Amino acid sequence: MLPWILRSLEALGAYVAMTMQVIWLAFRHPPHWRLIRDQMYEIGVLSLPVVAITGFSTGMVLAAQSFFQLSDKGLASATGLMVTKAMMVELGPVLTAFMVTGRVGAAMCAELGTMRVTEQIDAMRSMAVNPLQYLVAPRFIAGTIVLPLLTVFSCVMGIAGGFIIAVEYYNMSANSFLDPLPLHITTFDFASGIIKAFIFGIVIITISCYRGMTTTGGAAGVGRSTTNSVVICYSVILISNFLITIGLNNSHEFINKFLDYWF
Repeated sequence: MLPWILRSLEALGAYVAMTMQVIWLAFRHPPHWRLIRDQMYEIGVLSLPVVAITGFSTGMVLAAQSFFQLSDKGLASATGLMVTKAMMVELGPVLTAFMVTGRVGAAMCAELGTMRVTEQIDAMRSMAVNPLQYLVAPRFIAGTIVLPLLTVFSCVMGIAGGFIIAVEYYNMSANSFLDPLPLHITTFDFASGIIKAFIFGIVIITISCYRGMTTTGGAAGVGRSTTNSVVICYSVILISNFLITIGLNNSHEFINKFLDYWF
C-alpha cells in the first residue's frame, strides 16, 4: 500500500510540475500561431458534430421529462427555464468535456504516447527542441480557448432541442417556453458554465498530455496510457465539477458584484 501511495504522490508532483512549466511557456514563450490554429481546428471544429448531437438530444430529453413531471402540477411553463438552466450551469459544460475527452483527449494521449515509445520526443530534445513548448503548449492554449466556445454551442443546441420538443410535440406555446428566460437567467449562470468549461479544458489537456508524455512499455503501454487518461479525466471532471459548484455558489455575491462592475 505504501509504495502505491508514494508512486501516486510522485506522479501527482510530476503532473503539477509539467502543468506549471506549460503555463509558464504558454505566457513567456508562446508557440507559433500556426500550431495553435491547427489544434483549435482539431479540438474545436472537428468536435462540433458530436457536441451538437449530444447537446441537442440532451435538451430534448430534458424538455420531455420536465414537461411530463411538471404538467400535472400546473408548472409546465417552467419547462424552458429548467432546460436552459440545466444546460448552461451543469449539463452543457460536463457533457461537452466528456465528448472532448473521448474524441480528443484519447487521441492526444495516444499520439504523444506513440511519439514517446518510438523515441521521437527524445530526438526532439537532442535537437534542442522543447517538447513541452512544441507539443503541449499549443494544445493547452487551444483547449482552454475552445472548450468554453464548444460549451456555449452545446447549450444553444440543447435549448433548441428542448424548444422543439416542448413546442412541436407537447404543443406548448413558444412564448411560455421563452418568456421566463430573460427574467430568471442571470449573468452568473452564464459565467458558471464558462468557468467550468475553462477549468475542464485545462484538466483534459494536461492529463491527456501528461499520460502521453510519460508512456512506457511499447504499443501495449500506449493502450494502457490512453485508457487511464480517459478514466482519470472523467473522474477529475466529475469531482472538480462538484467542488467548483460549491465554490461558485458560496461566492455568488462576490461574483455578481464583479460581473456588475465590469459588465
